[in-house]
Amino acid sequence: MKKMDYQNVKGTQDYLPEAETVRRKIRRTLENVFIQYGCKPLETPILNYTELLASKYAGGAEILEEMYTLSDRGGRDLALRYDLTIPFAKVAAMNPGLKMPFKRYEIGKVFRDGPIKAGRFREFTQCDVDIVGVDSQLAEAELMAMGLEAFRRLGLIVVIQYNNRKLLTGILEVFGVPADNINKAVLILDKLEKVGIGAVIAELSELEVSEAAKRSIERFLTDADNRSLDYFEPYSRGNELVKKGLEELQELMSVIDYLGIDGQCIFNPFLARGLDIYTGTIYELFLTDGSIKSSIGSGGRYDNAIGGLLGTDETFSTVGISFGLDVIYAAIDGKESASESGLDYFVIPLGTGKEALLLANELRADGYRVECDMSGKKLGKLLDKANKDGVRNVIIIGEDEVKKSRYKTKDMVTGEEKVYSYRFE
Repeated sequence: MKKMDYQNVKGTQDYLPEAETVRRKIRRTLENVFIQYGCKPLETPILNYTELLASKYAGGAEILEEMYTLSDRGGRDLALRYDLTIPFAKVAAMNPGLKMPFKRYEIGKVFRDGPIKAGRFREFTQCDVDIVGVDSQLAEAELMAMGLEAFRRLGLIVVIQYNNRKLLTGILEVFGVPADNINKAVLILDKLEKVGIGAVIAELSELEVSEAAKRSIERFLTDADNRSLDYFEPYSRGNELVKKGLEELQELMSVIDYLGIDGQCIFNPFLARGLDIYTGTIYELFLTDGSIKSSIGSGGRYDNAIGGLLGTDETFSTVGISFGLDVIYAAIDGKESASESGLDYFVIPLGTGKEALLLANELRADGYRVECDMSGKKLGKLLDKANKDGVRNVIIIGEDEVKKSRYKTKDMVTGEEKVYSYRFE
């Protein structure tokens, strides 16, 4: 018989119990924070119509190249979701009766046929929060504060870089970049920290941007004053997008300063967030220790998505933030172990299998987490297993315990033993 190829599909991964215990702790921590901030749970289908995910209000050309597509028996074009944002926008479009503001969180698998690197796979888990129905920058500020709190609880120190797509788009207009090339120019600027100014200017040349525009962009990229909003004031007088973007950033800065989180939030005028969906404030979260270079979370405002799906020009104020569970796990891996088993008791029978199972079930009925050994291994090996698994309390049941209607617990840390009365019947 030919041996079956049972390797994992490239870009997917199994997580054995020790790793999965840590991952689930991350998930619970994030979920607890989301709930504490008043977010409601939501679940959307992994499988969607290709037309929905390929909408111009969705992820844009770069993500669409990575989208997994398929068809069903009826010949319908389907795709696996590549994020949780557009499926959420679909829910909001399909349910006009939702009470606003509506705050939701969702944790689920998404799929992208993209490059594989540390913490980045083709099947991965995203943890998203979105708010619909808040026009002001209070929504952005709350999500940024929530992100900082979530990572504090995870024991990771992050910094948030933020910008505004209106401001960035308006500046490019002022510099003379043609309207049909602005989104492409934004994508190029998004690579600045990775490739440097020279490579960015060279790539802009391929867009047939004028020499004057290139010189203006180069001055913008190298000007030491561009980290201050005052730098953009002169441009705001002649461009509505710059003016509006500047106003939104000023409002956001006012709120995060008031909340006392301004020291962990940095204005980055070159941050672009390459997705076409964004319409206003954008942000990315980075580890301050640099152990992972790419962002560990990101988000922004996307006011056109829901109205776009409805086929109207109406805007629905929508802002979201997303954390990658896999990249967070990659950051935590090695810093935290799953030494605690999560069990309250490990029951070891010595020739008393059914009696041990009876006691284990009663303890479970009382709310305890209990594992009952069924291997029949020697006591010494089972005590070693309990130690390695981080189980604090072990219950040993032999024939003598059954006859005398009692059982003994052993504290694996202190060695203390206690005897309890119990009728095995």
